[in-house]
Amino acid sequence: MAFAVERTDEHVREYLTYRGFTNTLKHLDIEIKADKEKGFRVDKVIDQLLQFIHSFDLLGLKEYWIYLDRRLFSRLEDIYKSTVNKLRTSLYRYYVINTVQKGNLEKTQEFFQKQALELQGQPEWRDWFILPFIPSPEQNPTFSAYFSRQWADIFLVSLHNFLSVLFQFLNCVPPQPVLLSFDAEVQKMMSLVEENEQLRQILFALQTESREQREGEEIVHHKLPAYVQNMDRLGDTELDLVSSQRVVTTATTPSRNFFATLLPQGRRTPGKSQQVSSGSSPNQAAASRKEPTGQPAKSKEAMQTREVKPVVSQTSVIEPVSSQSAATVSNQVTHPRHKKIKDYEKERKELFSKPSPQTPEKKGDAGEVEPPADACSDVTDSSLTSKNGGGAAEGESLSVEQPFIKLSQEEYGEHHSSIMHCRVDCSGRRIASLDVDGVIKVWSFNPIIQTKATIMSKSPLLSLEWATKPDRLLLLGSGVGTVRLYDTDAKKNLYEMNIDETHPRILSLACSPSGSSFVCSAAAVTRPGYVEAAPRLPLPVFGKLLLWDTKTVKQQLQFSLEPDPVAVNCTAFNHNGNLLVTGAADGVIRLFDMQRYDSAMSWRAHDGEVYSVEFSYDENTVFSIGEDGKFIQWNIHKCGVKQSEQVLPNDATGPFVLSGYSGYKQVQVPRGRLFAFDSEGQHVLTCSNSGGIIYRLTNGEPALESVLSLGGHKAPVVTVDWCSAVDCGTCLTASMDGKIKLSTLLAQKC
Repeated sequence: MAFAVERTDEHVREYLTYRGFTNTLKHLDIEIKADKEKGFRVDKVIDQLLQFIHSFDLLGLKEYWIYLDRRLFSRLEDIYKSTVNKLRTSLYRYYVINTVQKGNLEKTQEFFQKQALELQGQPEWRDWFILPFIPSPEQNPTFSAYFSRQWADIFLVSLHNFLSVLFQFLNCVPPQPVLLSFDAEVQKMMSLVEENEQLRQILFALQTESREQREGEEIVHHKLPAYVQNMDRLGDTELDLVSSQRVVTTATTPSRNFFATLLPQGRRTPGKSQQVSSGSSPNQAAASRKEPTGQPAKSKEAMQTREVKPVVSQTSVIEPVSSQSAATVSNQVTHPRHKKIKDYEKERKELFSKPSPQTPEKKGDAGEVEPPADACSDVTDSSLTSKNGGGAAEGESLSVEQPFIKLSQEEYGEHHSSIMHCRVDCSGRRIASLDVDGVIKVWSFNPIIQTKATIMSKSPLLSLEWATKPDRLLLLGSGVGTVRLYDTDAKKNLYEMNIDETHPRILSLACSPSGSSFVCSAAAVTRPGYVEAAPRLPLPVFGKLLLWDTKTVKQQLQFSLEPDPVAVNCTAFNHNGNLLVTGAADGVIRLFDMQRYDSAMSWRAHDGEVYSVEFSYDENTVFSIGEDGKFIQWNIHKCGVKQSEQVLPNDATGPFVLSGYSGYKQVQVPRGRLFAFDSEGQHVLTCSNSGGIIYRLTNGEPALESVLSLGGHKAPVVTVDWCSAVDCGTCLTASMDGKIKLSTLLAQKC
């Protein structure tokens, strides 16, 4: 640990010198010189203690030991307290013995006078009070051992070992500064690099050995058969004759094989044409070793069997056969594994060649079904149509692909009033939902739906957002000008920040991807977010947009909202936190540069308030839903330029109305997210009266194409969210009756 501290001090000095912080560097050097812990160097600590002893500074010795006890020894467990007390006793005895040996009896008497109250109740010091009055204490049996050099060395070594172990222990006990682990990380990285290099060399050696072994096997494998080697003795003219004879034989229908004339008459029996002809010449043998393109490679055993078998039997006489019989013989000698592969391909072809219910069967001469042009899409379309309950008209082909299959739909019903917000955390493990009564439920859905925490708030809550790092923290915005940071694991409030008393309504919260800060939208007091048939106010509400630091829990700055300070209803960061998009009550979308904390551009987007904004998947555009019922895609590289526009139904944009008995109507202004994208940004989930609706984003007109209705709700859905995994995703739809539906989808990829 001492080495790490020393290296860290050097790095800090180098950094301060590089930055030109000379005053800070001077103060650092002064404080390092006065450091009582001596950079956790055991030899320096012991030298300081011995300096106090040899200078007869009893007060300095006591204060330094008290500092070590408070700073270091107090962190130890109770079982080590007796060891610390023994070392302190030996240290004081070492001091007293030193005063006697140096002949400074005045300091000896001073020690017992000042330490009398502390030592007189301790039995180990009971005989030591007579030490100043003994003429020759070094000869006294009680004290003689302490005057020996051996006892002093044993004490100093024991103290050194104890402090060494203590500092090593402190190096492993958190919290330890991150800078101190720098040297350990460097050493670990160097060891990993060395280990990787060694493994790379081992891997290279194994690959070389494997390659050499494989080349040796290939040499053995491609060795010419014995009868071809014997033919080499015939001479070049004879080999040329063999080659020309073989070419003619393969080009025409074979009648007799050339090698059959070389065998005895009694040993000529019908054989397999391919096996014998493959060894007719070295050129033909080399050609037979190359497998045709598109055929599965044959195993090494099959190749060896094919080449050696004619030598063993020597009964290969080829009879004239037709092309059809040659194909039959070829199929008979196929490897069993190849036959299984062909059977599998045949079954697969038959499976995909099954016609759809609307398509009549077409049979050929052999009774085989003719496969369709796109079997994969037809199978997918028919299965999706049957599962989703929709289909094409009779006589029409099923050509529309359904992107999702709804596997299941579960319900979370722990809320007893209308939902305002429902959000999934960054890891996709927890969900936080807030209702209009101020009750927050933190719950999980994998593997089963289970409530993890319930948060009750005395003050009204208006906004909710998950922190990004760590993802267990939850930001809660109230209607009295406060934001709480809640730990869902510990189930307690970590901080409560007072934002602004003049703008107490916290309408929106957005945490930066790094987790170091969050954006807070505060508005003046106006209509509540949940009223009974209240008319909408024609004038926008005043508000502020603030940036807060989550570590220091302090406000960093206030954004400029031009042309007027207006209430911001919705906020969203891009993937790296460099851009922030906001939608306000004046219908204006503002894009902020978070590097300069300044507005990059702004434009009027909707007639009325902007309810929800999000970046697109490629972050080149921004989507928004406003009070005018429009779903618009904006180009962020060209201010105010629309890329697409779609008018949504009233039940997708709000205000949301739930009718009751005797003409009672419950009206809720949108507060949560009104739309959410899938993992690839190609589909969007919106609200409706009976459940969520999934649209496909298109480049043409219309901009949205409905592909799936989730359903399942009896009250209007007021907020949605989409938690995406690899191929399965979970859509959240929360309604005014307090019910939250979790629809698990399977993405179809053919």
